[in-house]
Amino acid sequence: MARVRYGARTEAEIAASREARSRLPDIWSTGVTALWESDPDAVAAVLPPPLKPSGRPLVRASISKVDLPGYPLGAGSVAVAAVHDGHEGWYPLVMPMTHERALTGGREVFGEPKKLGEVSVERDGLVVRARLVRHGIAFVEIRGAVGEPLPLPEPVTKLDFYFKFLPAVDGEGFDSGPVLIHCTRNEKFRRLERITGDVVLRESMYDPVADLPVRRLIELTIGEKTSDQQGRAVERVSADALLPYVHQRYDDPQQIHDGPPEGSVR
Repeated sequence: MARVRYGARTEAEIAASREARSRLPDIWSTGVTALWESDPDAVAAVLPPPLKPSGRPLVRASISKVDLPGYPLGAGSVAVAAVHDGHEGWYPLVMPMTHERALTGGREVFGEPKKLGEVSVERDGLVVRARLVRHGIAFVEIRGAVGEPLPLPEPVTKLDFYFKFLPAVDGEGFDSGPVLIHCTRNEKFRRLERITGDVVLRESMYDPVADLPVRRLIELTIGEKTSDQQGRAVERVSADALLPYVHQRYDDPQQIHDGPPEGSVR
């Protein structure tokens, strides 16, 4: 009988797949990053327990093109600064991805809040435009002109916080206890330039990052970097405390009957 590809893999095949993942080469991305101070109450309001606000109400938007061989990827993130158990990091609210492959792995393994969307980074000479688009709405747009090169930062380890959970089959709560994930990334840059420009946050009922207004723009950059990713489950969290925030992960099914707000821009 011919090989049935949905059949069980052998132990040797599983081991080979695991070894191949451990030997991935550096994968470089070109990305635009914006960092701003927002409303302290708004930032605090989006953090599920046990996450707490950091010393500054910071928001970070990252919009990147990832150079996957033969499979280029658009990847974005909007995150707020947070603290857990003395560890400072970032809590992403939405992570648009252009391919399902990146979406499913991140959600199922790490608990990342990934959603399919349009992600673009365009550079024409010194002019840069980067956008995150879902449901026809460019809910984040960064526009500007490239300025001087910046000194390359030293390699750094960054921390993201995720909640990994499975909604219950009957629609009430979770099928098992949700878990808080610490995800560390070791980043290094080979190019970094300053951008002079602005950040536009457009109203979207699906991705309401406009609730985190730009009170003071701290930094706009474009750069080329590579990073790895490792996660670990650090603690089980209260299902009752997390449940009011689960809507962050999903589009409300009732919203499919609504059109984009007037004046929305693709």
